[in-house]
Formats: sequence, C-alpha cells, structure tokens
Amino acid sequence: SMQCFPGLVLALSSLLGALALLQLSLYLRVPSRYGKHEERLCRPRGRLPARCAWFLQELPSFLVPALLLALRSPPRLEPLGCRLLCCLFCWHYFYRTFIYPFFTRGRPFPLQLLFFGMLFCIYNGFLQGYYLIYCAEYPNDWCTDIRFTSGLLLFLLGMGINIHSDLLLRQLRKPGEVTYKIPQGGLFTYVSGANYFGEIVEWFGFAIATWSLPAFAFAFFTLCCIGPRAYHHHRYYLKTFTDYPKSRKALIPFVF
Repeated sequence: SMQCFPGLVLALSSLLGALALLQLSLYLRVPSRYGKHEERLCRPRGRLPARCAWFLQELPSFLVPALLLALRSPPRLEPLGCRLLCCLFCWHYFYRTFIYPFFTRGRPFPLQLLFFGMLFCIYNGFLQGYYLIYCAEYPNDWCTDIRFTSGLLLFLLGMGINIHSDLLLRQLRKPGEVTYKIPQGGLFTYVSGANYFGEIVEWFGFAIATWSLPAFAFAFFTLCCIGPRAYHHHRYYLKTFTDYPKSRKALIPFVF
C-alpha cells in the first residue's frame, strides 16, 4: 500500500510555490484570456460550454482525494481533526464540481485553459489528499487547538463570501445574456473581486487549520492566481462603466 514520503510532500509543495510565482509574473500585467478579458486579446481556438468546462476542471480535486482515501488500507478515520480537514477540502470541491457549474452563466471556456486547470486540480488534489490521508499527524485534541478553530472559522467565512458573491454575479444576468454589468450588494459594495476575496480567505483558513506546508503553498498559489484577476476585473469595470463606484477597492476592503 502507499506510504508517506516526506520528501515528496516537500518537493510537490515547493513546486506549487514556484508555480504560484510563475502565475504572478505571467498575469500581473496581462489578464488570463477568458471571460470579460478575452475580447482585448486574440481569441483562443476551441471552447466548451461554461457548465461542462467547470465540471470537468474541478472534478479531479474531488475525485483524487476520494480515491486516495479509498485506496488506503486500513481506512484512515482517526484522529477526528484529520478527518474533518480532509472533509473540508472535499466539501469545497463537491460544491465547485456538482453544484456551482450547473448554475453558472459564464461564457464558453477555452479548451487550453481547461486542460491546464484540470492538470492543476489533479496535482493539487493529489498533494493535499496524499498529505492529509497518508502523512499528516495531529494530536487527538487538534479540534480544540486555536489553529484549527480559527482556521475553520476563516474557511467557513471565506466559503460563505465566495458562494454568496457567486450568487450575486449570477443574478446580474438573465438566462442567455452575455453582457457584463456592475456587481451590487454583499462584499461587492467594497471590492470588485468579492468572490475571489472569499476564496483566498477560505484557503488561508484551511492552511491555518491544517498548519501544513502543502496547504500554505496552495493558499499562496490561490492568492497569486486570482489576486491579479481581481485587479484586472477592477480596472475593466473602471474603464467600462463611467458610473462605477470609485470608492471600491480591487480585492481587499479599504486597502487594495
């Protein structure tokens, strides 16, 4: 059966951190070319409907940890803290795979970005699942540790912000509409990238709760990947809508 190799965890986590810096360098000045940013760049060939694309992209992040858990003999059910942490990761991606795609009203998604997205979800799903299922060791009272409880609260807060912001974005469009409008309500009152802010908070909460290198590497990757996108969204709204609220920040309320 599979065993824990700490060197593998360190190598994969370090590579994830390097990929985060690469993302930051690639997309800090020029946005990734999908959604509202693709008109200003050359249109990529080949697309899938948004619902199908999001489902396929996010599916590995749910399936890979579930498969790793199923392959472990005997099954790892203790301690409770470890089980809960693994469930948090799978819970997020259950929502992103089986719920979110069927409500999204986004534009068709480029196949090239879908391919790289799937590769990342396989990679990260393996890293997080492998660490939690085969390597992580927590004391029996980890559920009462301040790192677990504060991280869990941040995770739930971030997930709530993310889901609520997605709902507000969906309500901007009627079925079949593809035009962009100014988001209103919720945290969008303060920032242009409320949904991205929620997801960043969520994964930093997860990192604190797990107190592990793989989770912190993933949180850092999330920040470097969707942080610039929030910034480019903010610039797009300011250029496109003359009545866009000037008091709004790009990503972090009252700061940036």
